[in-house]
Parts: sequence; C-alpha cells; structure tokens
Amino acid sequence: MTRKVRVRFAPSPTGPLHIGGVRTALFNYLFARKHGGDFILRIEDTDQGRYVPGAEDYIVESLNWCGISFDEGIGKDKGYGPYRQSERKHLYQSYAGELIAKGHAYYAFDTAGELDALRKSYESQGKTFIYNWHNRNELNNSLSLSEEEVRSRLESGADHVIRFKCNEGESLLLRDLVRGEITVDTGILDDKVLFKSDGMPTYHLANIVDDHLMEITHVIRGEEWLPSLALHHLLYRAFGWDAPEFAHLPLILKPTGKGKLSKRDGDKMGFPVFPLQWTDPETGDVSRGYREDGYFPEAVVNFLALLGWNPGTEQELFSREELIDAFDLQRVNKSGARFDPEKIKWFNHHYLQQKDNTWLARAFSGLLDEKGITTTLPLEKVVGLVKERATFITDLWEQASFFFLTPDSYDAKASKKQWKENTASLLGRLAEEVLQPADDFTSAPTEAAVKQWIGDNGLGFGQIMPPLRLALVGAMKGPHIFDITELLGKEETISRIQKAIQALG
Repeated sequence: MTRKVRVRFAPSPTGPLHIGGVRTALFNYLFARKHGGDFILRIEDTDQGRYVPGAEDYIVESLNWCGISFDEGIGKDKGYGPYRQSERKHLYQSYAGELIAKGHAYYAFDTAGELDALRKSYESQGKTFIYNWHNRNELNNSLSLSEEEVRSRLESGADHVIRFKCNEGESLLLRDLVRGEITVDTGILDDKVLFKSDGMPTYHLANIVDDHLMEITHVIRGEEWLPSLALHHLLYRAFGWDAPEFAHLPLILKPTGKGKLSKRDGDKMGFPVFPLQWTDPETGDVSRGYREDGYFPEAVVNFLALLGWNPGTEQELFSREELIDAFDLQRVNKSGARFDPEKIKWFNHHYLQQKDNTWLARAFSGLLDEKGITTTLPLEKVVGLVKERATFITDLWEQASFFFLTPDSYDAKASKKQWKENTASLLGRLAEEVLQPADDFTSAPTEAAVKQWIGDNGLGFGQIMPPLRLALVGAMKGPHIFDITELLGKEETISRIQKAIQALG
C-alpha cells in the first residue's frame, strides 16, 4: 500500500522568514497538492537562545498572505501535534537513550574549555579538530570511562551531551530526488551532538524523531542541509526506521556577484528579501516586505516557483492550479537560481493588468483618501486608462494624478519643443471654435471634430496634439488625449487650455 504523501516546512522562529524560506514552503506545498498529500507547518524552536518574539506569528502570516496554506500545524492539530518542538521536548530524551542502549550514541562529558583547548592544539599543528572515531576513545566520554565512572557522573548531575557514534570507513550511497546519487565516506563525519546539556535536543535528533512520528514521506529543504543528509540517513538506520525521500533545493543567489541572497543585497539594491515588513523587536529597525511594497502575492508566488524549477516549456505565467499541475521535483535544478528584482516587477505588472477595474478602483480610492482628494470622476474608467503603464497600485497615482490636479507647471523640455510662437493662438481658436460649441464631449466625436478642424485649417497634427496634451497633463504622458478630455469634461478642458496659454504665452 502506497503511503499518503506528507511533507513539512519547519522554520526556526529566529527572525523574519526569508524569501528563500517562502520558496521552500511553496515547493513543499506544490508537491503536496500535486500528489493529494498533506502540507505540515512545524516550528523548530529548540534553540531557545535565538528565539525572537513575534517571529512565529510572522511566519504564519507570511504563508497565509502568499496563499501557501498548511493542512496541519499550530491551531490545526490532526493528531500529530504538538507542532512546536519546545512542546515536544519530553519525547527526545527517551529516543536519545534508545540510541545509547543500541550502541549508536554515547555520553560526552568534555567541557567547553577542554574542547576549545583541543581545537587550538590541532590548529597549531595545521589540523582541524573533529570529534569522531579517530580520537573519541581518548576523550572524556562513556566510551573511554568505566561504567562505574559514567554512572557516578550522571547521578551527580555532571554536565554532559549525547553524541552520535559514526562508523569508521563506511561508504554510504545516498539518493536525492534533485541531485541523484551521492556517496559519502563516514570516516570524515564528526560525532554530532544529539542532546545538549540544557536538556534540549539538537536540530538533528528532533528533526528525525519528529519527521518519523509525523509520518513525513518526503523532506524537501534547502541545499544548506545537504551536508546533514549522511547523518540523518545514519540516524534513521540506527533507529530501524524507514527514511523519507530527500530533495535539496538549490540556493537563491545574489542578483550580481557570488553567494546566496541576503538582506544586505536587498538594502543595497533597493528591494525586499522578506515577504512582509518586519520590525526588529530589539533594535526597532524596519525591514521592507513585498506586501507593503505593493507586490501581489500571486506575483511573488509565480516568481518564486521559477527560481530553481523549470517547467520544461517557455511558459512563465502560471495560475496556482497550473503550478500544482506542472510541478515536478525532477525538474528542479541542481545549480543556484539567481534572484532578479526586475523580473518580479515584470510579474507584478502582469498581475496588475489582470486585476478587475472595479477592484483596482477600490484600491486607488484608498490612495486618494490618503491624499485628501475627493472626486466625482468614474475611477474604474480612470484606472482602466492608465493601468497598462503601472506595475504597482501606487503607480496609478503617478500615471493618473493629472485627472485630479490641474497642472501648475509644465515640463520644461516638452514646453521648449512643443510650444511654438503661434501655439497659444491655435489652442485658443481650438477651444473657441471646436470645444466650446461641442454638444457631445465624449472621446470619439471630440476627436473627429478636432481632426476635422485641423484638416480644414491646413494644419498638422503636430501643431495641435502635443501642445494640447501638455496643456491638459503638464507633461508628455497619459492615455489617448480624447479619453482624457472626456473624463475632464468641457469646462475643465477649456480651463486648462486657457491656463496653459497664460503660463506659456
């Protein structure tokens, strides 16, 4: 019987969720949905020293904003909880004890000072200290001490950790769904700490135990965990458990240069690296977020899906359903994916164009309220005229502000080029002879009347149209000129022409 697919996203609440973490969550989500499985959110908070208040809520809110909804997790217990590792710590010690009983782990009493001295001693010889098979029998642990001494130290409450006992000289053949077969020599591995002296497990033990108890079938995580794959494989084997399948996702790289994407890159180049704005509870420093910067969640998701995954076609724009249908771990790249802040803007522009004008008008109305502007103009028509030039909702104001504010200045370069010696006279005649008598001021009749007048007077379009736009807009921008006149209305259109004539002479 085939096991139901169960995957998990397991972030640590040590600060805001990086956009790379969002991608990991997204790939888990897409894989679960593609195979009719479950997507679990687990909070890995065993490192209490790095815990940041508010980070857990931030993670949940970020996933919800992106539409990466989890089936199980905090507040959604399906019988596998609790979903915070700090609430599961009673489980881990017994599993560490089981490994000791089976001979796969041991107590280590080495102090921090002793270990530091050993590292410095090795460094002085040009070597690197590794706690493993080649020196563990000479160090301060239950492999070198008598049973009586070990028992005495444990009963007296002596500080100790529990280390995993790696075999010497075994060649492990590991399989990764992204990277294929990987061979690791166990002789180069160190005996990792599984259980710390503070009574908390390390990531390695808690991770394996939780994945087993939560019946995780596939572990889809970042490339930075690839060096841990051998240890995790050995832990599953030591417990006698079936291991899940593993897939390690490629790094998200800086837009330029080498290395993975960091907050510093975003600060330097002016783009966010977090899904939502984050305020550091200690320093008060504010980090930008994609939501607050005006990006749509569907644009962020579409962009992230293509960072390290190739659908095998030229298609770039995907609905949520199309992403789920097309997603395949076999098409995830091994090499790092370069982050392109301009590309995500391209996606956002596309999704803004797809928004209904009624929805955009409501969002734009909020911008007008912030600016203290009241209007009777049909906002749906306004946004419909300018949205193709907009990438963000805030761009709508930049593109449409002239509808609500009469120009009080005129672009200098355009004025010099478009406003000739006879321009004022010609626009004055246009207003008096064509615009003022017009009974129907909608776009098409006005355009026909103006073009007829231009032809009848032996004029060129360049003598009238550019300076007319300058008079109405204040710059050489905006949609079709007669769509502008229709929305402004006869009175405002003529008033703006007269104002430009006075200002520009």
